[in-house]
Amino acid sequence: MNLFKRAWWRLRAHPGKTVMLVGLFFVICTLVLSGFLIRSAAARAAESAKGSVGVVAMMQLDVDALINSGGATESNGGQPGTIGAKGDLHSKLVDKICESSVVAQCNYTVDSAAAPTGQVKLHQPVPAPVGQDTTGTDLFKASGVRDLDSVKEFHHGDSEIISGSGLKRDSESDMAVIEERVAKDNHLEVGDKIKLRVGEIDPRKGGMSTKEVEFTVGGIYKNSIADVGSYVPAVADPSNQIYVTPEGATRLLGKEPTADGAALREATFTLRNPDDLDELKDDAKAAGADLTIFPLSVNDKQYKTLVGPISRTADFASLTVWLVAVAGTVILALIIASNMRERRKEMGILFSLGEKKPKLLGQHLVEVVACAALAIGFAAAGSQFIAQGIGDQLLSSQVSSAEDSSADQGPHQDLSDPNGLKKEEAPQAKPIDSMDIRLGAGDIGAVGATGLGIAALATIVPGTRILRLNPRDILTKGD
Repeated sequence: MNLFKRAWWRLRAHPGKTVMLVGLFFVICTLVLSGFLIRSAAARAAESAKGSVGVVAMMQLDVDALINSGGATESNGGQPGTIGAKGDLHSKLVDKICESSVVAQCNYTVDSAAAPTGQVKLHQPVPAPVGQDTTGTDLFKASGVRDLDSVKEFHHGDSEIISGSGLKRDSESDMAVIEERVAKDNHLEVGDKIKLRVGEIDPRKGGMSTKEVEFTVGGIYKNSIADVGSYVPAVADPSNQIYVTPEGATRLLGKEPTADGAALREATFTLRNPDDLDELKDDAKAAGADLTIFPLSVNDKQYKTLVGPISRTADFASLTVWLVAVAGTVILALIIASNMRERRKEMGILFSLGEKKPKLLGQHLVEVVACAALAIGFAAAGSQFIAQGIGDQLLSSQVSSAEDSSADQGPHQDLSDPNGLKKEEAPQAKPIDSMDIRLGAGDIGAVGATGLGIAALATIVPGTRILRLNPRDILTKGD
């Protein structure tokens, strides 16, 4: 008799067991397919995130590497050692690296200070307490920037240009942008020439440098932070923040820009893709950078913040797929083994009639596969909605945990800021909190292969006992 007919009759004759197998397979296939769908949705979201937020690579001086290379000035008697010219990262070199195809945005800042002169005074609405030494704080904070629009305060709207223009890559090297209150106190307008004193100690004179640097006021900006009614050190007052070109900031450090441009200590590169660091290193070497002294390190905090929760959700879904597959195989194998023991007389009679053992095993396999195929169809119809609900719930839990963890950590250094000095109070990128579940032919094929594999394995493993028996053993010894 045809084994397919026998399998069909058996399934019809025992509807309770048939429904039980279909139901068990439906649960297994639904959970497995949901895991596949969640994992696929997470992969799509992570890929999309690569284009929406870049990973920041920082090029910064490694002092130990500089000393080991002999680039630092060694100490001589009582004179301490200093960082030599090899410790300067030059702006023109960084500009070449910025042209790399993997760089979406780059920036650098030269941090310096400027002392007031007879022509330009500090803005200090509340004077210092009597007797307090303000020698190291009565300074303008001068930042040499490549592009003023990329500075966080201007990018977020905390500061805005109200007269003139901001600094650009092609700005004149002596251009300066000052705050509105400083401009009013000193009666300055766009186009005026001003002189600022180098805000560094002159090692030869043992005191503050007397060298002056001339600038042209190219723009006046307004800071949204108002004056407070108490004393604030001048260098910490936002109104005393001056923006100049990198070359201008270099001069305020007491140096002169070389043919290679301004002297930097660090630069940041926002990558288009988190996997592009190696290509950036190759481009940096081709541009002439010494990555031993100026190594490139990646700050992928924003990318991890964005995809961290959904990646952990995908990992959990993958683990669930494996656990369900293994547990389902074991449970089905036990059920099928028990079913075979109940059908020992049927198998013994079929063996006595000359039925081949592989065909008898094939009948059991056809029965189980038929139940599995039916369950796969049901799972495909409902898994998208089930996976959406499970995925949203898991993702919501992971996002909540990530936000609590971020809140516990508190403020920390923001390496994506070219200064590397500003503190961010919250991540700029918010975690992905939703996923787009899509059911495709590939997902159905994957769960189909998994379901049929489980059916085959759960049938063949206990069914191998049949191949070792003969009719006499089955009919006379029972189990």
